[in-house]
Amino acid sequence: MNIFKQMLYNFPLICAGSGWLLAQILKVFTGIFKIRKFDLIALLFGTGGMPSSHSAAVTALCVSCGLRYGFDSGYFALGFLFAIIVMRDATGVRWETGEQAKILNRIMKDLFTSSHHEDFNRNFKELVGHTPMQVFVGAAVGAILPFLMALIPLYRDMLVIHI
Repeated sequence: MNIFKQMLYNFPLICAGSGWLLAQILKVFTGIFKIRKFDLIALLFGTGGMPSSHSAAVTALCVSCGLRYGFDSGYFALGFLFAIIVMRDATGVRWETGEQAKILNRIMKDLFTSSHHEDFNRNFKELVGHTPMQVFVGAAVGAILPFLMALIPLYRDMLVIHI
């Protein structure tokens, strides 16, 4: 069996990738409503925003490992801990980094405009982390997706938990 076929049959990998992709696509639509501007590249590949694609991916990975190998397996346990760490980081350290970037950008703007230096155009990225609601919605997307993917005949027969 070649490597691409093996990857296609890897239920947790397909669910995690699909969770990330679905969240990124949803982010395009929620981003359009929030910023009232259509920037496909920024919305599709940018960080931050609603829903959290990282949360969707790791939650889909966690739940799909539970469906594939059992919720008492080491795979599920690793996926669960990985999901907790990623989601905590998204609302903690990464969110605070974005908040600090907003303050630094404001300071730099005030400093350079008051001293008549207009050659400073560098801004720190402000949309880095996620709010708890963005993480929750991403996790919900990721939790539901493996159950929907389990309805596909290709994956249905390989699961320990049958739906």
